[in-house]
Amino acid sequence: MHKPDCTLCQTAGGELLWQNETLRIIDARDALYPGFTRVVWKSHVTEMTDLAPTDRLTLMRVVWCVESTQRRILQPDKINLAAFGNMVPHLHWHIVPRWRDDPHFPDPVWASLRAADAQSQVTQAHRRTHILQRIPAYRTALARELDSLV
Repeated sequence: MHKPDCTLCQTAGGELLWQNETLRIIDARDALYPGFTRVVWKSHVTEMTDLAPTDRLTLMRVVWCVESTQRRILQPDKINLAAFGNMVPHLHWHIVPRWRDDPHFPDPVWASLRAADAQSQVTQAHRRTHILQRIPAYRTALARELDSLV
């Protein structure tokens, strides 16, 4: 089922990285957080409990696969997993690689930006450049892992 007024029913919601008949993986294209990935259930449901138990397990296995691949390839200090749906009430998970020097750490990426001195900004820019160089390897590894998982 799709809803005509739902952004995630009508658009990919980001750059499509991988999909099958039930879900899709997208790059959120966040300039501050390269590697920020979303797992979107294709059918319009709003909560995890709207899914059959086997579908819940499938969805979470994919979320865990994305997390595992981020950890292995991008090597963040922490991974944030979130499924809010307050702004877009369509079941999707955010998988966000985090670093101790990122502009929001330790706050959530949705918090107001902390003031950063010039050295912090240089450090963050250098880290983002380094991570962006790993994104092609992350995408390749993720697609390979997902193809073998589902």
